[in-house]
Amino acid sequence: MADRTTSQLTLFWHRRDLRLSDNVGLHAAFELSAKVIGVFCLDPHILEGDDVAPARVAYMLGCLRELETAYTALGSRLLVLRGDPRTELPKLAVALSAENVIWNRDVEPYARDRDRTVAAELRERDINVDTAWDQLLHVPGSIRTSSVNSKPYTVFTPFRKNWSRQTKAEPLPAPLRACDLTPEELAIAEKAGATDVPSDAELGLEWDAGFPIDPGEVAACAVLEGFTAATVFEYDTARNFPGVPGTSGMSAALKFGAIGIREVWQATVKASQECKTVKACDGVRTWQDELIWREFYQTVMYFFPELADGPYRPQWQDFPWKNDRAQFQAWCEGRTGYPIVDAAMRQLNQTGWMHNRCRMIVASFLTKDLMVDWRWGERYFMQNLVDGDLSANNGGWQWSASSGMDPKPLRIFNPTTQGKKFDPDAIYIRRWLPELKGLDTKRIHSGKLTPIEVQSHGYVMPIVDHNTQQKRFKEVYKQQKELHAQPA
Repeated sequence: MADRTTSQLTLFWHRRDLRLSDNVGLHAAFELSAKVIGVFCLDPHILEGDDVAPARVAYMLGCLRELETAYTALGSRLLVLRGDPRTELPKLAVALSAENVIWNRDVEPYARDRDRTVAAELRERDINVDTAWDQLLHVPGSIRTSSVNSKPYTVFTPFRKNWSRQTKAEPLPAPLRACDLTPEELAIAEKAGATDVPSDAELGLEWDAGFPIDPGEVAACAVLEGFTAATVFEYDTARNFPGVPGTSGMSAALKFGAIGIREVWQATVKASQECKTVKACDGVRTWQDELIWREFYQTVMYFFPELADGPYRPQWQDFPWKNDRAQFQAWCEGRTGYPIVDAAMRQLNQTGWMHNRCRMIVASFLTKDLMVDWRWGERYFMQNLVDGDLSANNGGWQWSASSGMDPKPLRIFNPTTQGKKFDPDAIYIRRWLPELKGLDTKRIHSGKLTPIEVQSHGYVMPIVDHNTQQKRFKEVYKQQKELHAQPA
């Protein structure tokens, strides 16, 4: 590694790593150079796509404002560009006479293609490019099957076993020294790129409903500390009940890298060492498993980028979806007549977030009861979720639709049973369906509300019968399996 006293100017391109601490690429940038300037590009491909969520953009901007302040405290700047990074970033690097541009790699197909173009443009201008892996504890390709022709895993359980055996890297510190940028260099930087983070209103994506976790590194670290000191020990059980605060709420912070995954994992290890009961240890282990699921979904997205556009299992390539638009709209609006489904969808629409148990319930209902293409639901989630992440969202939807990498290919949730089991006192349902507050809990969970009950409480009758739809779906699924089992 070069001497840090070098006068070379280095740009660090932030993307989904909006923090200073435990940042692999940024750490390398400060090791390389005493003059580091941060840059973030508001990419129109992402901000103007049909799956952009106002909540997600607002959270990202909040993270950028805190990061902007942190860079200023270091005697540097965070430059915020607006436009295609494939043209804007090389232009900025030339304007600043930067000799190095560093960033952390991503697993998503668009990001990988974009990064290859940016790297080529920079190298054509004789600017050095360096990249690192930051968002995963184990980079794609490091966890493979033990077969002769070692391959990426396509099933979670063996992936988890292999992943868990590997040594984990320690968290990296935040930059300890201020940047040696001169006032003249800072002035050039400010002139070359906008330094102010815009508001969500300026981007035409207003959001004022708050977040499950405040934006930024400070909040993420505080939530992690509080969660691993108490809630995590109840996680194995509490995580399934949407009416109680049993999850970490950190998914948005992990999506945007407001906190480093090494720091998160270290906190789980510390918590596991402080367990005093079997139940507490189970809680920590289960949350660790959720972090491993995150890595599994990102790894398979890296090796199987076609998952971003379609199903993994062949029988789903031409599945005869019903795709009733009126029923899909009722699902979107929380008007299906199934309380747990409607409560979950209204939580999503009003807050930009949904409890994970409920994500599985509503996904199963859309695909198995309404027979609507899972990609419609996947897109709707991305249009609304504050923590919307391609790998996790796609993986979750394909798991629920039975079209993905899953040794149990057919899974159907009964929405009435799920509501009764995981919201037994209807706390969650009443919170998001206030029209049912005065209805007896047993009636809410009966699955047999009468037209009079429905009308008097301003609710809706079920748009389909679950038992009928379940049988119909299984018939179609069986036909598809038989069709694809026939020799070509």
